[in-house]
Order: sequence, then C-alpha cells, then structure tokens
Amino acid sequence: MAQTYTKSDAQAPTGFFATEAAGLRWLAAAGGAPVVGVHTVSDTELVLDRLHPVRPAPGAARNFGRGLARTHAAGADSFGALPPGAAGYWFGPLSDPLPLPEATAAAFGEFYAQARVWPLTERCRQSGAIGQPLATGLQEVCRQLRDGRWDEAAGAPVRPARLHGDLWSGNLMWTTDGVVLIDPAACGGHPEADLAMLELFGAPHLEEILAGYGEVAELAPDWRARIGLHQLFPLLVHALLFGGSYASATGAAVDQLLG
Repeated sequence: MAQTYTKSDAQAPTGFFATEAAGLRWLAAAGGAPVVGVHTVSDTELVLDRLHPVRPAPGAARNFGRGLARTHAAGADSFGALPPGAAGYWFGPLSDPLPLPEATAAAFGEFYAQARVWPLTERCRQSGAIGQPLATGLQEVCRQLRDGRWDEAAGAPVRPARLHGDLWSGNLMWTTDGVVLIDPAACGGHPEADLAMLELFGAPHLEEILAGYGEVAELAPDWRARIGLHQLFPLLVHALLFGGSYASATGAAVDQLLG
C-alpha cells in the first residue's frame, strides 16, 4: 500500500483543495516534470503520495529542467486558463491563501496587468504595504503591459505555457526518483514566470536546471532582462502578506523596468 501524506485545513476556502488537485493532475498530464500523485480530495483535505526527500544533486536538477520545459510546452488555452476542475485561483500559504481574479486573455501583457499586477498593487496600496510613488510606478508598468511591450520574446509572440505558478525551491521535492513538483498555483502563463520564481528565492543547482531547460526549449537571449517583470507578482504578494523588505524589492524591480 502506498504511503500517503494529508494536507488539511477545516477553514480552507471552498474549492481550494479541489483546485490544487486539479492543478497537480493538469501538470502531470503534460508528461514533463514529475508531479506528486493525488489520492483523494475533499473540501477540507487533500491526500497525496508521501515523498521521501534526498539531497539535491546536479544530475537531478538538469533532468528536472528538461521536464519543466516539456511541462511548459504542453501549453494552455489562454493566459490565465485554469486547470480542468479548478474552482478558483489562490496564491500564497495554506494558512492565508490569497484569491485572485480568474480572468483570461489572449495576450500576456493584458492578462498580467489585469489579473496579477494591478489587483495586487491596489490591495497593497490600500493596506499601506506600498506607498503611492511605488503604486504610480506599477501603474506605468501596467500601462506598458497593456500596450503589448512584453508580449513578444526574441521577436515571436509568447504562447501560454502550462505553469506550476508558485515555483519556489520549497515546492521542489528532491527524491530518489528526481525532482517532484508539489503545491502548485497552476494556470496558463508566460513560461519565463516559473524560471523567474526559481531565481527570486534561489534553488539548488539552479544553473543545471536552466541548462536542462535550454536543452529542450530555446530561451530568448534577453529572457533575464524580464526576470524583474515576472517577479513583480510574487513580490507584491509577499509585500501584502509580510511587508518588510518585499516592498523595497518591488520598487527596485519597477525602477529597473522603467529605467
């Protein structure tokens, strides 16, 4: 009998665990990076395969990068498209998940401004997590997003990728079978977003992950110039939830984008 691990929260928003299960199944269906297996799901809990961690290794990192590229290549119907069976979109810790708009769009910039950067800018401003000067800078970033400034990479339109959506190092489980994905906030999005998240909080053997990714999918030569753009979303969430230095980091990213 397979060993299992149960995530539970009696106060979880209705549909939260169903959405996480749908995301895991959608990512697994891509046939790319391994994903933790789902056993059962209810309104208050999610039962998963139990994973047994091992020390991160360069070879596993490179294999994961290859798999992640294949996951992204499986695509999505649109930017913001949710996995089949998802009941909403949440981002952040289980103890305080943040609901965000379920908007979709054919273009990356329109989606990212409408459903991520601007709603979070407004919430951060209203809560006092950021000041008006930074909110004004973010408003200009959103204007440029809507105008299509970042809708292409290397001269080609960006296609919606099948994103994990919350790809910080804590959601990579290093096992004897390689790196396994857990805890997604899955949706259709820009493929560079997952890579930017790995860069933001660091990941073991990150250069090996990127090297493996590049063996399967061609990264635009200037992709690193957009890292700060993709990091605005997680930085604003962290500014809203935790305050502190995250507002300063958001400001630095905005200055770089508008400089």
